[in-house]
Amino acid sequence: MKTLSTDMIRIRSARVARFAGLTVAAVLVGGMALQFVGRASAEDARVIPAPSMDEKAGSASTETVVLAGGCFWGVQGVFQHVNGVISATSGYAGGGKDGAHYEMVSTGDTGHAESVRVVFDPHKVSYGHLLQIYFSVAHDPTELNYQGPDSGTQYRSAIFPSSQEQADIARAYIDQLNHAKVFDAAIVTRIEPSRQFYAAESYHQDFLTTHPDYPYIVINDMPKIKNLQHLFPKDYRADPVLVTASASAN
Repeated sequence: MKTLSTDMIRIRSARVARFAGLTVAAVLVGGMALQFVGRASAEDARVIPAPSMDEKAGSASTETVVLAGGCFWGVQGVFQHVNGVISATSGYAGGGKDGAHYEMVSTGDTGHAESVRVVFDPHKVSYGHLLQIYFSVAHDPTELNYQGPDSGTQYRSAIFPSSQEQADIARAYIDQLNHAKVFDAAIVTRIEPSRQFYAAESYHQDFLTTHPDYPYIVINDMPKIKNLQHLFPKDYRADPVLVTASASAN
């Protein structure tokens, strides 16, 4: 696992402290403000070709895939704003049930990745198109075991497919993008089938929507929403589909 720098440790500590009830002003003490100022924006999104191989919509009204690409706050926020997505839930995938807790996952020793379970209507948005958004907007697939200010295997780029067809399409798309040299470096996204997903703690759900002014969100994640709206205007929905709203409806 990549060693955390002092600045990265400060950011991770700030995230934990925020949940403990400290104010944003408090967690910025000790150089945090300088870190946020020094980081101009999230990774730049880019236009990439659609996958040449995709699923055909069958009779099923819903389908599920679990995607990991760094901190789940931003990844969840992106897919909550995509038309055709029914729900996007932050959680953990890649490890066992006993280790599926934020404090344990944050050590990087549980095998988990911060992930988002995306349930979608394949008649409104295809699996392949969701992968296009994932690779283009949600994260940088060339960063090995880190995303932006966060480092560790828990921030790896990974796809947890729910079927062999999903796995095959993802592998084919990665090969397509690498062959076309769309990115400046090779894609390091892992395909990890047959892994259980565990929903994250309630305070992580809908974090981008409920904390839009939180410095980490402003710097790292809000640009992703703007990039989604700019690069995929037909897919963008202004009102996100929220976990809390779904829970209230049930």
